[in-house]
Amino acid sequence: MFKEKLNPDSLPKHISIIMDGNGRWAKQKGFLRALGHEEGTIAVRDVVEGCAEIGVENLTLYAFSTENWNRPKIEVDTLMRLLVSSLKKEIKTLVKNNIKLQAIGNLGNLPKKAQKELTEVIEKTKENERMTLTLALSYGSREELIQVVKQISEKVKNNELMPDAIDESIINQHLYTQNLPDVDLLIRTSGEQRISNFLLWQIAYAELYFTNILWPDFRKENLYEAIYNYQTRERRFGKTSEQIS
Repeated sequence: MFKEKLNPDSLPKHISIIMDGNGRWAKQKGFLRALGHEEGTIAVRDVVEGCAEIGVENLTLYAFSTENWNRPKIEVDTLMRLLVSSLKKEIKTLVKNNIKLQAIGNLGNLPKKAQKELTEVIEKTKENERMTLTLALSYGSREELIQVVKQISEKVKNNELMPDAIDESIINQHLYTQNLPDVDLLIRTSGEQRISNFLLWQIAYAELYFTNILWPDFRKENLYEAIYNYQTRERRFGKTSEQIS
């Protein structure tokens, strides 16, 4: 069991997950893709609970990308319906476990019903402090960075900000994730080994962990294995091993 092997003093402060493989899971079993997405919500619940149990402070899930709007309408509609129903189901669990929910992305593109449910859950959990769960919805990192450039450019234009003052902290202040630390561990399921336009700035020094497990089959123990793997790595941030030691 990997949970017992974990060092509680070196947990990643921020884990992000690209939850991939719902469609392939369903196809392998001869089901419609929609069922794969429904099963994926079970994995979400288990992983969120797993993070809360061991003391992970921040978890960000890539739930729906800007590119996902190009999928067949029936699949998009299913995903939006699942989002609403899942939020309704999980509100009690979030409150009970003292978990704060927030969302990042172009949320104005979501259906009104989804926006309403999301807003209600965010409001009801805003005072929770045990863990911050962030859903990336209608999210694309390049779009986020374009918005950052526009906002900073406008401030420079209006003499609210001098160009020489622009540094990493200024950029961080304009990101969707301005209240979150950089990502320490990025997990992607399903065997794909790419970032898919997810938190490109925030994962600059993240440890990357890829697993062949399809998302609907991913559970706490798989999460703990990923974290254990993370804890075996030497994070140098550009320094040498000798400097770290």
